[in-house]
Amino acid sequence: MKNKMSKEELVQLVNKIINPLLSDEEVSEYLDILEKNVPYPAPSDLIFWNDKELTPEEIVDIALAYKEQEDK
Repeated sequence: MKNKMSKEELVQLVNKIINPLLSDEEVSEYLDILEKNVPYPAPSDLIFWNDKELTPEEIVDIALAYKEQEDK
């Protein structure tokens, strides 16, 4: 993770990503930023392909809490 955004900034970023009025290019740009700021390997899966409807706060909590298997 190169950049370090606060949890609040990450929640705001997820709120932008789920905005249906954004272009695909904007969503992709915001997803790139999110991926660089959380340890979760594919945060877009939490947003778009999750079985449960998660809030932006829940998405950020899960993405920040992720630990790679080898670290356990």
